[in-house]
Amino acid sequence: MPGTARHDREMAIQAKKNLSKTTDPVERLRLQCLARGSAGIKGLGRVFRIMDDDNSRTLDFKEFVKGLNDYAMMIDKEEAQEIFRIFDKDGSGTIDFDEFLVTLRPPMSKARKEIIMQAFRKLDKTGDGVITIEDLRGVYNAKHHPKYQNGDWTEDQVFRAFLDNFDSPYDKDGKVTTEEFMNYYAGVSASIDTDVYFIIMMKNAWKL
Repeated sequence: MPGTARHDREMAIQAKKNLSKTTDPVERLRLQCLARGSAGIKGLGRVFRIMDDDNSRTLDFKEFVKGLNDYAMMIDKEEAQEIFRIFDKDGSGTIDFDEFLVTLRPPMSKARKEIIMQAFRKLDKTGDGVITIEDLRGVYNAKHHPKYQNGDWTEDQVFRAFLDNFDSPYDKDGKVTTEEFMNYYAGVSASIDTDVYFIIMMKNAWKL
């Protein structure tokens, strides 16, 4: 994915800078995730999913704090309580972690979301809402990859490495959902100031 490694670095540096300036607890958590690069928020999502033993897609405070600790987030108990209260809108003592991740994602304009979905649909050849190696065969040319050219990797290994960019760091299953794709680009988007530039970058990268 051309250009994203550079944006990733810029974004991580920017996030670390902003972290020292902000006192809003949700923004601090967002910036700590972004300081790990585009996959930071998605990675936190995976940690929560692993902790959600009963598949309720909700977390109580204890699970929430354990998830933050497991992911090595520097957040004290008071701050965690404050974040939890913000997300526990109905006061039930649990939070919906899908809603939590969507809120944690850096906000994106409608134009950016649309171009991200265009790229997703182009890659999702089978149209089932998940990008797999099979989908990539007709869309992404692995033969230009340096590791394919020097014989280190097969075509499938190139595809898999490509999917791993978007997949979560802790549970790379070789499948990329709309949500994961959107989370990844929300991270990239955070490092790009204008919609116009973001759209041009996406069009060039995916030949849209």
